[in-house]
Amino acid sequence: MAAPPPTPGLARPRVDTVPADHGHGDREDALHAMAAALAGPGLVVVTGPPGCGRTRLLDRLAQASKRPVHAGGGLAMLSGAPALALERATRARMPADDLPLLAEAVYSRTRGGLLVIDDLQWCDAATLAVLPVLAERLPVAAALRTPNRLGEAALERLLANATVIPVPDLTDAEAARLVAEAAPALPPARAAALAVRAGGNPLALTALAKRAAHLDAPGDDLDLETPGDPAAAAAAAIADLPRAGRTALAALGLLGRPAHPSLLGDGAAVLQDAGLAVPDGAHLRAASPWMAEVAAGILDRDARLSMHERLADATTGVESARHAHAAGLADRALATAVEAADAVGPQARAEALLLAAELDPAHAVAAARAALASGRTNAALAVLDRAPDTGGETALARAWALLALGEAGQARAALEAAPEGPETDQLRLLAAPPAEKAALAAVLRDAHPDLAHPGLAAALAGDDPDALAFAEALARDAGDSTTAFWCAWTRVIALADAARLVEAEAVAHEAADRAGAAGAYSWQTRFLAAAAWCLVLSGTGLDNVIAAAQSLADHALPAVADTLIDASIALAEADTGALGAARARLARLKDAPAALEGLVAWLEHETAWLDGQPGPEAPEAQPGLVGGLSHITGRWIAYDTGTEPVAAEPTPWPVPVASTLAAWDKAAPGPFAQAATAWDGLAAREQVRCLLALAAHAGDAKAAVAALEAAERIADEHGLIVLAGRARRGLRKHDVRRDRRSARGGGGLTDRESEVLRHVAAGHPSRRIAEILGITAETVETHIRSGMRKLGAKTRTEAAVLLTAAESGES
Repeated sequence: MAAPPPTPGLARPRVDTVPADHGHGDREDALHAMAAALAGPGLVVVTGPPGCGRTRLLDRLAQASKRPVHAGGGLAMLSGAPALALERATRARMPADDLPLLAEAVYSRTRGGLLVIDDLQWCDAATLAVLPVLAERLPVAAALRTPNRLGEAALERLLANATVIPVPDLTDAEAARLVAEAAPALPPARAAALAVRAGGNPLALTALAKRAAHLDAPGDDLDLETPGDPAAAAAAAIADLPRAGRTALAALGLLGRPAHPSLLGDGAAVLQDAGLAVPDGAHLRAASPWMAEVAAGILDRDARLSMHERLADATTGVESARHAHAAGLADRALATAVEAADAVGPQARAEALLLAAELDPAHAVAAARAALASGRTNAALAVLDRAPDTGGETALARAWALLALGEAGQARAALEAAPEGPETDQLRLLAAPPAEKAALAAVLRDAHPDLAHPGLAAALAGDDPDALAFAEALARDAGDSTTAFWCAWTRVIALADAARLVEAEAVAHEAADRAGAAGAYSWQTRFLAAAAWCLVLSGTGLDNVIAAAQSLADHALPAVADTLIDASIALAEADTGALGAARARLARLKDAPAALEGLVAWLEHETAWLDGQPGPEAPEAQPGLVGGLSHITGRWIAYDTGTEPVAAEPTPWPVPVASTLAAWDKAAPGPFAQAATAWDGLAAREQVRCLLALAAHAGDAKAAVAALEAAERIADEHGLIVLAGRARRGLRKHDVRRDRRSARGGGGLTDRESEVLRHVAAGHPSRRIAEILGITAETVETHIRSGMRKLGAKTRTEAAVLLTAAESGES
């Protein structure tokens, strides 16, 4: 399709320019280029879309100038006022009707100085004509918005001998700093997504970040009525585009993705000329998706409906169905969505059926099932609210969704409306309280002797990891992905409850890989969160676990995964000495899923004990590993406070837990030695605690010192800073002292090393620190390693804790 003729205000100037490396530009380089070009007389014009930072560059140039600065600019409401920008710069009336006299009048008041003119797009013809003349005798810096409505001839004359500098996009570090200033609480992943949407535009990014911090509705992002709003400024610039350009940009906004130039028509070349679209392989993408959204937002209703209909014709599958729906073509949208659901993977199938259910509630249950298969639990619950009835299949789907959220009690309530059958029995067993599962399983085995239903067979596998693995394979073969994922999840929990943490972590990673391959990303994050939790409990690579968990925590996660990740980070922070950060994180876990309330309760008591502020016995310890750990923490709290612990129920605890509780009951060194051996290779933190208890109950000093030295060594190897400190305090009571200062340096951190370690103490991963400080992640790692060496720390968290203690005057 032929390109349109040049459009006023859009054609590229036929002069040498300083190119902007899109997405990787450096504003410092642009500023240096401006300064170099204005070392003597000359004209520099910085260009870019609304809010890109043209004015800021002019301000920085003016601030750095050693010459007197004379600054003025055009005004949108007075764009026809003769020589207004020059009068503002010189603070004097100007003879605008005589060009030579105008040039002499301006020069006489600005000689020896720097003339700065902002917003050339609002300047009159006399100002545009005189600037090249003035540039022959003095340095002139100006800013020009693109697109604009300046005439082709006037623009050509202005830029004939100018140095044109397009304003570079924000770097990642600059974008991170802007978001941190506008909305400090936004997680890094959300901030990065906003930076992409803003397309490197500072004004757009600041506006989007502020709205993201206070508003939930995406439609609130566009305020076209308020002149000072960035959206209004963008809309005004878009209005200066020719119709083909406005239409093409609006199409990119409605698509929300790159498009082939053939789909954009004549407007494709217009957008590229204006710098509003950039190549993306064979396609074009909006340089700023936000600008494209604004373009779509200013379409009138009829134009928007018409464009959606055109896009429905030009696209396929779910995308076509969505555009047909937006065009008001409900029947076509429904038929396309239902057809698309039969030809795509789990994630896209869920999208298609959720749209179909929005158009016809008869598809609500099928949509909920598809959403559950892809791990989208909240979407499943939301669509079930539109189901035509509340019983039957709707009740079963609702029970599955509630169970996935960890709300077993609510799932049991939902099943009251479910029909009798093997799937209902499967869900009843999965949602049953632990004390009732064995009896219910016996009843169901009698009721279903053939076990022909793979889901019920999986539920009856109970907590046997091998039986669950077999049931998972059967469910996958039968195409029942929901049961297969649930089997994998139950298997991870069963292994963890049996204190087989290394196996549980491996199974969780395998299941996460399968979920990722199937497009079930919510299930994938749940399994990754479980893997992180297993690693933290085992005391393996706590620094790495914190970094990996923080990266995952940046994303929007299902409730169970979100709680597990925060719990993992909190325990790792507590173990590695960042107790304040751990307690603050736990304070945000007040609405944990019911299935994880016991875990969070234990963490609160464990962190308080590590922090030397033990509370009362943890309430109602549950079966399994975490329940056993709650009792172990309770024994330590009772020991430290001189109170009586709550007796543990005679539950079949995991072997290491049973050994530890028996040792506390006997209060003798031999049983504690056996318990420490039982934890060896499973959970370093519990092995250390058993050794500490062994030292406390040892009959002679030599045995106590040996136990404490073993505890100190294991704690140091695994980065268990707080437990290592307890071991050293015990050793000091036996006159065994350690010099913890590094042989290679007793401090002497540089300012940058201290700054980096303070960010580590605040819980930031290396990538986030790099964004905040504007350096590379590799440089951050170098500063951390150097700080660790100087402080004699074995982990980054220990280094951060030591620095914090030193700065607060602690010994």
